[in-house]
Amino acid sequence: MKDLKNDPFGKFNGNEQKYAIQALDSSLDQDKSFNLRFEEAFAEKFSCKYAVAVNSGTSGLHAAVYAAGVKPGDEVIGPGLTVVMDAWAIIHLGATPVFADVKRDTMTIDPEDIKRKITPKTKAIIVVSLQGLSVDIDPIMQIAEENNLIVIEDSAQTVLGTYKGKLAGTMGHINVFSFENKKHMTCGSEGGMIVTDDEELAVRARKFAGLGYKHMTATAGRTSLAMSTVQDPNYERFDTVGLNYRLNEVSAAVGLGQLERIDEIVARRKACAVFFDDAVNGCSFMTPQKTPNCCDHSHYTYTVKYHGEEETGLSWKDFYNRYLEMGGDGFYGACMVPYLEPAFHELEVNGTTYESGLCPVAEDIQQQIMQFKTNYRDLEVAKIKAEILKKLINELSI
Repeated sequence: MKDLKNDPFGKFNGNEQKYAIQALDSSLDQDKSFNLRFEEAFAEKFSCKYAVAVNSGTSGLHAAVYAAGVKPGDEVIGPGLTVVMDAWAIIHLGATPVFADVKRDTMTIDPEDIKRKITPKTKAIIVVSLQGLSVDIDPIMQIAEENNLIVIEDSAQTVLGTYKGKLAGTMGHINVFSFENKKHMTCGSEGGMIVTDDEELAVRARKFAGLGYKHMTATAGRTSLAMSTVQDPNYERFDTVGLNYRLNEVSAAVGLGQLERIDEIVARRKACAVFFDDAVNGCSFMTPQKTPNCCDHSHYTYTVKYHGEEETGLSWKDFYNRYLEMGGDGFYGACMVPYLEPAFHELEVNGTTYESGLCPVAEDIQQQIMQFKTNYRDLEVAKIKAEILKKLINELSI
């Protein structure tokens, strides 16, 4: 078997391989499962009391929305600029997603529009820390306190980003991370983590994600029970209607190995972003996502708004193609505004239908956004790609 540690630019050149092999070797006598080790290490790293490992960020969102007590007929407010999974978690619990607009400069949810969208049916708010930038969460927590609402922080794209010195993904009542393959850290393909300081929320999330076993606790899959109790035909196992969202041991092992070097991984992303920041500096037709002074951006991508068609004569797609022709890598556009995705076209949720115009700022900037890769493991390659972008910008600026 190839030793992945020998590859200086490898994605898994820490202890990931060693831990995965240990997880596969059932003959090893281990004091703790890799799931428990991963949860405990994550909780310590992010200074949270409770961490619950799940098999994807989407699973984590579903469990978090359930833990928040969302029921059929409730409303949950979320941002108009994000992936659609936040809305799916709401809909699958019989509740209604309500979309609030975003700020044009930071691209994150606008607290003022949240206020406008609150009704007597509102139960929770989902906020999204976008592309590595923490949401402006203090005013949102104040809104939640005034209206007795639960805040769920979706930090799938933001690991080790900070807001006023606090880590993104730790400031809501309950928070969710994603370890899908392209995220800051990964479990090898899919994975996620729910974190909270609230014991009741942790128990509810763990039970929902763990098939509803009644003996699950905030800090462990199950309390220690004598086998004579578990094997008894009168033993009652389930007190919650849950789903199987548990993370498998091999994925937990990989995740633990990634977590051990997460500072290095994020630092490399931020270094890549510096190259792209230099490339667009002074460009009149590209505006980078604003990072407020109170935030430290962890750069899931390097994100700009492109508004240069009039000035350069190139549409978004033309610019994309020119960059590729010059040797650049493809970059992502923003995901479609959730309620404009095809699945919403004929969708009616508790009498609510969705159409364009709900979040005009989100709809506008979604068409402008360019998201440049920061997950280069060789910084020299990142520098070359950024220099190609700078060359293209200079050509178009003449």
